[in-house]
Amino acid sequence: MAKVKTQYICQNCGYNSPRYLGRCPNCGQWNTLVEERVETVNAQSTTRHSSTLTGIVAKPQRVKDIDAQKLPRVKTKLNELNRVLGGGIVPGSLILIGGDPGIGKSTLLLQVSGQLSDEGHSVLYVSGEESGAQIKMRAERLAVAGDDFYIYPETSMDSIRATIDDLNPEYVVIDSVQTMQATDVNSAIGSVSQIREVTAQLMQIAKSKNITIFVVGHVTKGGALAGPKILEHMVDTVLYFEGDLHHTYRILRAVKNRFGSTNELGIFEMRTAGLAEVKNPSEIFLEERLQDATGSAVVVSLEGTRPILVEIQALVTPTVFGNAQRTATGLNRNRVSLIMAVLEKRANLMLQNQDAYLKAAGGVKLDEPAIDLAIAIAIASSYRDKGTRPDDAFVGEVGLTGEIRRVSRIEQRVAEAAKLGFKRILVPKNNLQGWNPPADIEVVGVTTINEALRLALA
Repeated sequence: MAKVKTQYICQNCGYNSPRYLGRCPNCGQWNTLVEERVETVNAQSTTRHSSTLTGIVAKPQRVKDIDAQKLPRVKTKLNELNRVLGGGIVPGSLILIGGDPGIGKSTLLLQVSGQLSDEGHSVLYVSGEESGAQIKMRAERLAVAGDDFYIYPETSMDSIRATIDDLNPEYVVIDSVQTMQATDVNSAIGSVSQIREVTAQLMQIAKSKNITIFVVGHVTKGGALAGPKILEHMVDTVLYFEGDLHHTYRILRAVKNRFGSTNELGIFEMRTAGLAEVKNPSEIFLEERLQDATGSAVVVSLEGTRPILVEIQALVTPTVFGNAQRTATGLNRNRVSLIMAVLEKRANLMLQNQDAYLKAAGGVKLDEPAIDLAIAIAIASSYRDKGTRPDDAFVGEVGLTGEIRRVSRIEQRVAEAAKLGFKRILVPKNNLQGWNPPADIEVVGVTTINEALRLALA
């Protein structure tokens, strides 16, 4: 018989404590430990329960005896989603999508469900937050319909499992995991124990029946997925849906993907009829750039396999306090401080008494070495109050001795800049070997930060 004991579990990180603590010693959050009843069962009964759910008893096999076939991928009509997933949906995978409330997670999955249904796939949309009539209203606005598209407002995992056994759908959407309840767990809906058990059952269903399951997850105030960290470890893919509620653009980013790259990025625009793909995001990030503005430099950044042109803006002003401030939005603050130190030491720019405010325009986040040169050019442009040429772009990593170091995929970066009409691009000189630059753009190789500043701010 199972033993019942009481534990205090942190709702932020899943830390267990035998007694109540005001502050979680693991994550440092206050008032997050909640009393929960935990049933302890022996290993033999757990094994029987797992085998009953899956209907499959695993046996050890030799590696050479396993028939490994490449998993076929199912492509949706949203190419941006296919890109982030690594080329399409892998059957039998468990995909977790997180994001702020109202960002468009349910809209994205409703559109994908309708597209899959139109192509002859059966889809079960399980909602624990909305009624069937409410989902129907949004589906009509998005023009979503289909003969094999089922809506099921339910929160009990026993009922959901029975419905999946009855319908045998190819795709299941759970909206959201925090509203689902496992009846054999004696804790509140949305607690760490419930989320852990519900996710474990969904994983067993996905792997045993080869059903692709999309799971919607809420996020905390800090932007992390609500619930225990094991939630992200259990699923196959973790996607974050980012964006500003005051702007129409949304960014879908992969932070974990067992079947593809985690560096890919998809960009959508929220419209009345739903989410629309953004084919060329570089034009969006540059469309409001002023021609003669100082403190502006365009970098060709690489997000996965996609080159994106982004404007980096800098504002350098004399400080009015004792210590100069360094503020960065969309950029790594430590990287900005490092580049400013290099400019002061190697380029003789007196920046120690200057406040610096930098941002990547358009709300995108950049974090790769190739953006160093553009950051340095933007800071120097604002400090000297001298603008750069509007048809210049910059790519390169800045070393501590002031050298410009080579970067990866220079051919794709230069081709993207040429496609958008840029006439000149400054790149590391060592990147000019072994390839022929396009004829419609001037590629200038630079070796030091002083040489780059002299050419960019001439």
